[in-house]
Amino acid sequence: MIQKTTPQQTIDKAVTLEGVGLHTGKDVSLTFRPAPENTGYVFVREDLEEPVHIPADVQWVTDTQRGTNLEKEGAKINTSEHVLAALVGLEIDNCFIHLNAPEPPIMDGSSKYFVEALQSAGIKTQKEIREEFVVDEVISFKDDESGSELTIIPSETYQITAMVDFGTKVLGTQNATLDTLSDFASQIAAARTFSFLHELEALLDHGLIKGGDLNNAIVYVDKPLSDETTEKLKKAFKKDKISIKPNGILDNLTLHYSNEAARHKLLDVMGDLALIGMRIRGHVIAKKPGHRVNTDFAHKIAKIIKHDKRLNAPKIDFSQPPLMDTVAIMNMLPHRPPFLLVDKIYELSQTHVVALKNVTMNEPFFEGHFPGAPVMPGVLQIEAMAQAGGILVLNTVPDPENYLTFFMKIDNVKFKRPVHPGDTMIFKLDLITPIRRGICHMRALAYVNGQLTSEGEMMAQIIKRKDQE
Repeated sequence: MIQKTTPQQTIDKAVTLEGVGLHTGKDVSLTFRPAPENTGYVFVREDLEEPVHIPADVQWVTDTQRGTNLEKEGAKINTSEHVLAALVGLEIDNCFIHLNAPEPPIMDGSSKYFVEALQSAGIKTQKEIREEFVVDEVISFKDDESGSELTIIPSETYQITAMVDFGTKVLGTQNATLDTLSDFASQIAAARTFSFLHELEALLDHGLIKGGDLNNAIVYVDKPLSDETTEKLKKAFKKDKISIKPNGILDNLTLHYSNEAARHKLLDVMGDLALIGMRIRGHVIAKKPGHRVNTDFAHKIAKIIKHDKRLNAPKIDFSQPPLMDTVAIMNMLPHRPPFLLVDKIYELSQTHVVALKNVTMNEPFFEGHFPGAPVMPGVLQIEAMAQAGGILVLNTVPDPENYLTFFMKIDNVKFKRPVHPGDTMIFKLDLITPIRRGICHMRALAYVNGQLTSEGEMMAQIIKRKDQE
């Protein structure tokens, strides 16, 4: 389900990093810039004749070879995952990422330098509340060809566990877990990308990793190092000598962690799942993850989020007292029984309201509306939602008892399922546009047992009582 939780965040000021692109070997400048609420992460290719904005959204993924690559309007962003992981790990919601090249600088092959840059820019709290995808049931995706499998299960926080097994003796099996985002900077961000020697040879033969050296990629030697390969590596890395350390890693690079490969795969999962465009509250368990399976899983979650955004039945904890009971509602609304159709208010903010009505057989309208097969009239469902909307708009004035709410327009009304005696209706109304001059434009949804029963768009205006005299 989708839940509004804590305020969104961006950075306080712009900050720039410079380096080289891993595959192009060209100098690259990357600038993180603050972004308004609800922007998300947006790459900006400012080196083009007309700058192109490329949202970090799974719909723009075009290729997952050697990284997660995005493309929009012919403009590309390659290896986006390390940058995105840094933003998610620091709980930043909105940021522009300006680049003068198709790929971010590789730096040391991790997210460390991106994290440090963002921390130096400062993190700023914004007014809008972030939405969070709260996992309430197990979601899985499996790729039979590779044996990769990603699963997400309910959890109180965003957690990730990565399990790596490439079937090689030199690397073996590794696991890594991130229990809380607050540990990302210290436990995961510095984990560097890695490659096997046979993969490295293929990349060199195809003219890639021109920006690579032994400081930004761990190379696991999974085959004998021939004289021909040694010469290729010397030339590529501009070194006079190439050797293999006892732990099976090329040259003299020292691992940051014994399970650095698993930690980096975890980092990749976090960066790739950032493409769903929303904070996650759940535990991701990734077995043999890779960019293709990660983004396939992101596609699946994005579809669920799209569906939930449409339905998004509120979850009410009935063990907690409501914000407003019937007496408090009558102090704000002019309606009285039998035409008071809202019993309780459970959530109320400047932009939304969640209300409840218990439908009983004692409702007076059941006497004449299908008495042999009682169904709540659709027009009264809309009226009940309208009354909940009246609470939302009257909440914006200090003296609501002196105002009346008049509905100006109702559009796109749909009835999905009948409502019967014994049902508990949950109403959720959200502002479509900000309230201006007492006019409120809302989207209204009604649910029974988590199923959508009716919906519509409403426009209302509050007017002082004395203006009607």
